[in-house]
Amino acid sequence: MYITADTIIKMASLLTAITALVGAIFFCHKQIMLNKQQVEINKRQNEELTVICYGLKGALEGLIEHGCDGPCKDALDKLNRHLNIGAHMPDNIKGM
Repeated sequence: MYITADTIIKMASLLTAITALVGAIFFCHKQIMLNKQQVEINKRQNEELTVICYGLKGALEGLIEHGCDGPCKDALDKLNRHLNIGAHMPDNIKGM
């Protein structure tokens, strides 16, 4: 069997196709891993924001008990509405 220019070109094109396929698979795998990491980061941030919101709610309620009305009551009403909407939202939408 002789190695001709046509054989070399076919081998090179086959090698290029295999390399491109492996590169595409690696890229997809990397994107999936990055997405999983981002989901975990978002979960932790949501937990932190929940704690901050409940702390703010407690502070506003304390201010209202001491007679600070007006903007404190408005802010507490808005915060309560926000927390109630978040509590009744389906889990598949909360993660977005």
